[in-house]
Amino acid sequence: MDDSKDTVEGAAADEFKIGTETVYPGTRRTIDLPVALLHTHTPITMPVHVVNGRRPGPKMFVSAAVHGDEINGVEIIRRLLNRSDLKRIRGTLVVVPIVNVFGFLQHSRYLPDRRDLNRSFPGSERGSLAARLAGLFMKEIVSRCTHGIDLHTAAVHRTNLPQIRVDLENTQAYALAKAFGAPVIINADLREGSLREAAVARKIPMLLYEAGEALRFDELAISAGLRGIVNVMREIGMLVRRRKRAPGRGIVAKSTVWVRAPESGILRAMVALGARVKKDAALGVVSDPFGERDTEIRAPAAGIVIGRAMIPLVNEGEALFHIARFKDVDKAADHVENFRAKQEREIESSSEPSIV
Repeated sequence: MDDSKDTVEGAAADEFKIGTETVYPGTRRTIDLPVALLHTHTPITMPVHVVNGRRPGPKMFVSAAVHGDEINGVEIIRRLLNRSDLKRIRGTLVVVPIVNVFGFLQHSRYLPDRRDLNRSFPGSERGSLAARLAGLFMKEIVSRCTHGIDLHTAAVHRTNLPQIRVDLENTQAYALAKAFGAPVIINADLREGSLREAAVARKIPMLLYEAGEALRFDELAISAGLRGIVNVMREIGMLVRRRKRAPGRGIVAKSTVWVRAPESGILRAMVALGARVKKDAALGVVSDPFGERDTEIRAPAAGIVIGRAMIPLVNEGEALFHIARFKDVDKAADHVENFRAKQEREIESSSEPSIV
């Protein structure tokens, strides 16, 4: 796209204003929103990229690294911005690859004051650093958009199967969740102080995508996230739909349960991410360093493993395996397997070099 105002045609209503900047129809720009100063007087900014189409349409934000150590979304957004079909976009795409700049710099989930940004929305101009950052994001990004997707990974030392978390009672958001095409959809209550809660309060349908592990790139999680965002953009009319290829529809989990360590020790996991498990099936064993005492961990219900701990050193009560329950576990297992196989084929055929 040409980044010059001289080439722009369209009404003033199609201009997209953010901060003190204006992005005209048919242009794209990177804008640095001032956040704060470091102790050294070095300015910290939130990088935002706006792609404003020549034709009117929805305005969707895609955000990543709200938790500063969750970096898969940064790569998803990089690939999204490199797509050639953005030249024909309807409406406006607003992407923020690094929301929690402070945490990103320190490889940390949190802000310097140890607050969780995703429990600080909608924020305040006079509150804590987290509240001020949340307030800036709401004012400059969320309030200007009609739809949103927030990209996450599991917490540190855990990993998640690609999944969408959404309030199923929100019919608009649920339709987007199905269009996204992740293998699993989880009915997730709105958490107080979360970005999703703040967006819903403004009547903005928003999805939360969870996949992969903190501080690590995961090619399957990245490629599936990119495909999902493009599917949503086609669903809401920002991009032209493909007639021959309908997106995969995720299966809704009726509930989920975390299986926790019965005691402290060294975990020997026996099931992989995405595996189907039967009720009372062995998930792993926790033992002492000498192997004198083994404690088996068994599945409390049949389902699919959608999350698990990645570090084998565990403390009593620590969450180890996240199991999603379904009305038809066999169907869900087949769906997950088909998703993985299809995604691996797409990775092999992609022009984008795989991250290993």
